[in-house]
Amino acid sequence: MTQDRSARFAFVRASWHADIVDRAYDGFTEVIDAAQVDSFAVPGAFELPLMAQRLAKTGRYDAVVCAAFVVDGGIYRHDFVAQSVVDGLMRVGLDCDLPVLSVSLTPHHYQETDHHNAIYRAHFVTKGREAAQAALGMTQALEVFSSKENAPEISKISAA
Repeated sequence: MTQDRSARFAFVRASWHADIVDRAYDGFTEVIDAAQVDSFAVPGAFELPLMAQRLAKTGRYDAVVCAAFVVDGGIYRHDFVAQSVVDGLMRVGLDCDLPVLSVSLTPHHYQETDHHNAIYRAHFVTKGREAAQAALGMTQALEVFSSKENAPEISKISAA
């Protein structure tokens, strides 16, 4: 996949478990030059959709990527938080007509041990690379809509 050097990307990270979440940025910038990426931090996962929306509305970015690690803290159901975040990011992407990608992971059996942390750090690097590939792929796929001349012809569906 050819990388457009003029493309700009926003990468937003939740600050909770930063030692793990920040690895997604590392993976992302292995694929996309860091000079093309503006990085932002928010307090937690729940704040990601609003930040993504504000960034998407600036018109500066070809894609917004958000990363979080949502774990069971024993007080609330982490899967509800994670689902709300992913739903919010999807809504932002559709409402703003911009790829908004999620590297928001919620493990079912996370234990804060060196072993688990090492596993998830490595996993976030991989997910960051995958998000970069998806961002590049969507940027390239959506180029067809960049001008009226290039827009695909939409045929009418007959009510047969």
